[in-house]
Amino acid sequence: MSATPTRTPADARADAPSEAPQSSERPAGPRHSRATSTQQNRPRRAVPGRAGRRRILLPMGVAVALLIPLAVAFPGAGSWPAALAVDLSGPLGRAGDWIIDHRDTHPLFLYFFGHVSNVVVVSVRAVYVLLLAAGWTGVTALAALVAWRLAGIRLALTCAAAFAACGLLGMWVPTMQTLALMAVAVAASVVLGALLGLAAGLSPRADRALRPVLDTMQILPAFAYLLPMVLVFGIGVPAAVLATVVYAAPPMARLTALGLREADAGVMEAAASLGATGRQRLLTARLPLARRQLLLGVNQAIMTGLSMAVIASVIGAGGLGDRVYQALASVDVGAALAAGIPIVLLAVVLDRTADAAGRRIGATVPVGERNLLRRVFSGWYGRFLTLLAAVAATVAGRIAGSTLWPESWTVSLAAPVNSAVAWMTDHLYSGVPVVGGTADWAARFTGWMLDPLRSGLQAAPWWLLLLVAAALALLAGTWRTALTAVLALGAVGVLGVWETSLDTLSQVLAAVAVTLVLGFAIAVGAARSARAERLLRPVLDVCQTLPQFVYLIPVVALFGVGRAPAAAAAVVYALPAVVRITVQGLREVDPTVVESARSLGATRSQLLRQVQLPLARPALLLAVNQAVVLVLAVVIIGGLVGGGALGYDVVLGLAQGDLATGLVAGAAIVCLGLLLDRVTQPVKEA
Repeated sequence: MSATPTRTPADARADAPSEAPQSSERPAGPRHSRATSTQQNRPRRAVPGRAGRRRILLPMGVAVALLIPLAVAFPGAGSWPAALAVDLSGPLGRAGDWIIDHRDTHPLFLYFFGHVSNVVVVSVRAVYVLLLAAGWTGVTALAALVAWRLAGIRLALTCAAAFAACGLLGMWVPTMQTLALMAVAVAASVVLGALLGLAAGLSPRADRALRPVLDTMQILPAFAYLLPMVLVFGIGVPAAVLATVVYAAPPMARLTALGLREADAGVMEAAASLGATGRQRLLTARLPLARRQLLLGVNQAIMTGLSMAVIASVIGAGGLGDRVYQALASVDVGAALAAGIPIVLLAVVLDRTADAAGRRIGATVPVGERNLLRRVFSGWYGRFLTLLAAVAATVAGRIAGSTLWPESWTVSLAAPVNSAVAWMTDHLYSGVPVVGGTADWAARFTGWMLDPLRSGLQAAPWWLLLLVAAALALLAGTWRTALTAVLALGAVGVLGVWETSLDTLSQVLAAVAVTLVLGFAIAVGAARSARAERLLRPVLDVCQTLPQFVYLIPVVALFGVGRAPAAAAAVVYALPAVVRITVQGLREVDPTVVESARSLGATRSQLLRQVQLPLARPALLLAVNQAVVLVLAVVIIGGLVGGGALGYDVVLGLAQGDLATGLVAGAAIVCLGLLLDRVTQPVKEA
C-alpha cells in the first residue's frame, strides 16, 4: 500500500460498538463480515414482520398514554414546562463553593486528590525538564533514530523535519510542554486502559459491567471531561492531565479486551493441555497473541490523548493548545496557524511512529535483506546505540550552547497569514461574483438551514419531540434503547436548558446532513475508482490525524465567527470517518452478487442503488452514527468561535468559574450525546 490508513479517535469510536477485530492497517469497518451469498449479505430488518410491528407499536402506545396527559396538564408551545424543570444552579453553586473552600483542609483532598495532583505535577515537570535538558538536538536526534529503527529513513527524515519546523515557527518550548503532558497522560491512560481491558477480556461479568461505562465514555464530547476535573482539581495541569487520561483510556481498554477475547482457541487449548496455569496462559499465550491489538490501543491512546491535551488548554494545560486558544480568542488567525502547524506535525509524527511500531510487532525481516546500518542497530545492542547517539547529539548541542532553538532561526507566520486573511476578508467574503463569497455562503447556510431548523425544534411541542425520539430509537434498537433516548432528552428539559440544547441539536442535525451528502458522494466516487481512492487516501490520513481544535483555524479564516463556521468545522472533522467507513462497506459487498447483477444488464446506477447500497446498509448506518457523534464533539467546541448554545455555556462556565452553568451545560451535552448515539446506532446482527 502506498499509504497506511490512519487509526484515530474517529476510528476508535467506530471500532467500539462493532466488537470486531480490526487491523492497524485498515480503517474502522462496518458492523458485518463479508458473506458468500445474497441472504448472508442482506442486513436484518429493524422491524421484521408482524412481531416487529408489535414490538414498536406497544411501547409507542404506552409512551403516548403517558405523555398525552402530561401535555394536557402542562400546556405550552415548544418550551419545556417550568413545573417539570429543576433549578440546579443553587445546589451546584453551593457544592462548588464547598469544594473550593475545603480543597485545602478536607481529608479527601489532603490525603488523596492532593497527592494525585502532586504526583501529576511532579511527573510532568520532570519530563519537561528532561526534554529541555536534552535540547533541540537531542530530542530531534532521538525521535529521528527511533523512527528510523521502526520504519526506515523516510519516517526518520519526516520526524526530523517536523521537529525542525516546530523550532522554525518559534514553538519549541510550547511543543516540549505539550510533549511532557502527553507523555505522562498517555502512559497513565495506557496502564489504566490495559487494566480495564484485562478485566473485561478475562471475565464476562466484568465485560458486561464495563461495556455501558465505556460506551458512555466514548460518546461523550471532549468538553464534558473538563468540568468534573476542574471541579475537583481546579484550573491547571493536574486537571488537564487527568481529563486526558480519562478520555484516552477507553480505546485502550476496548482494544485490549478485544485482543484477549480473540486469542486463538487452538493455542489456548494447547497451552492448557500442557498444564499451564491461568497466569502462565495469560503471559505466554493470550498477551503475545494480542500484541497487535495492544499496540493499536497504544496508538489510539496517543492520538486521543493529543486531541484532548490540546483541548485541555481551556483549563490551563499550556503548550501549543494554549497558544491556539489565546489566538482564537483574539481572532488572530496568523498566531493560531503558527501554533496549529506544530500540532499537526506532532500528530502525524506520533501516529506514524506508533503505527510503524504496531506493524513491526511479529514481523521478521531476513538478515540478508537488511542493510548494514539496520543490522548494526538491531536488537538490544541497537537500542543502546540509539540512546548513545541521542546522548551524543545532546552533548554536542550543549557544547554549542544551544539547548533551546536559536531565536535567529525562527520564522514568523503571523504577519503574512493575517495579511492573507485581510485580503480574503476584502475579496472572498463577499466579493466573488455570481457564486458569492464565504460570508454569503455562511449567511445562506444560517438563514436557510440553521435558523429554520432551530425555530422548528424550539416551536415543536416537547412531548412530540419525546415521541419522535422514542420512535427513532425503536427503529434503531429495542424498547430499552427507546427508554434511554427518551430519558436522555427529558433530562435536558429537567436541567432547564431545553431551548439551548435544541439550538445545539439544530446545528448538529444541519452539519450531519451536509456531512452525509458530501461523504456518501465522495465515497461512491472513491469506491468506483481505484485512482480516486489512492489520491484521496493521504488527504483522509492527514484529516483523521488532526486534533479537533485545529479545524477551527481555517474556518475562522474563511467564514469569521458564528454558528456557520462551527458547523463547517464539524463537517470537515467528521467527513473522513464517513468516507472511510462507506468506501469499505461498498468494497466489501459480495463480488458474486455484483457480477450477477452485471450479467443481468444492470447499469452502474442500478448496480449502486439496487445492489451495493442495500447490501452495504450496515456500513451506511455506522457512518451515520459516527457522523453524529463526531459532529457533536466539534459543534460543542465551536462555542469558542461563536457557535453559542451549550458550547458557549461550557466555555463561559470554565472561563468565569461559574461551575453551575458549566456543569449543567456539560450534563446536557452528555444527554444529547447519549440520545444521538442511541437513535443512530443500528441493531447488532444476530
